[in-house]
Order: sequence, then structure tokens, then C-alpha cells
Amino acid sequence: QLQGVESGGGLAQTGESLRLSCHVSGLTDDHYSMGWFRQAPGKGREGVAVVHWTGGTTWYASSVKGRFTISRDIAENTVYMQMNDLKPEETAMYYCAARLGGLRSGPEDFPYWGQGTQVTVSS
Repeated sequence: QLQGVESGGGLAQTGESLRLSCHVSGLTDDHYSMGWFRQAPGKGREGVAVVHWTGGTTWYASSVKGRFTISRDIAENTVYMQMNDLKPEETAMYYCAARLGGLRSGPEDFPYWGQGTQVTVSS
């Protein structure tokens, strides 16, 4: 079973950067994807960025394109998300998730979830 443990959240001011990390365990297949999702208070969970583990292809939500970058270190079994130019409306719990198969952007397509890491952006 795939499992991820997130780290790197915290407090940032508007325009600042944070980098999230997710160490993944239980990898037994090459054909899977890792994603970052977020959930703000009172809102649904939304996809932010997804990467195919071996192919490296990516998907981004339109709201973060050009500011966020998802990457992975295969040797370290870790997926990262560099978040630049953060905005207060991006305050949320950020989750790492995994699925067997290609890129998908909906949280319903990801069966394996980490516990989340809080990101708070102050204005």
C-alpha cells in the first residue's frame, strides 16, 4: 500500500515561498502518479499538481501554473512541491496522494493519502 508523509508546511507572508515534501513508502510498481491536493476551511479538496512517477509528466491547476512546481526524487522516494508567490487564499491543508496509473486531477481518483501539512499565508 502506498503511503506518504508530508512535511514543509508552515506560515508564509504573501509573495513568499514554501517547499512541501512527501516521502513515499510502499512503492512496488512503476506506473503510478503522485499528487498534491489542498483543502481550505469550508471548501472541498482540490487538485493542485500531479506528477507521473517514472515518466515525469505533470499536471497543474490553472491557478498555480507558473508559480508552483512539482518534482520527484526517485532515489529518495520523495515528491516535492515548490510554491512561489503564495497568496492568502492558498491557506489550506495540503495533502500528498498516490494512485496506480496515469495522471488524474480529481481527489476521487487517488486512494492513498497522507495526513496533510498546514500552509498558512498571511496578508
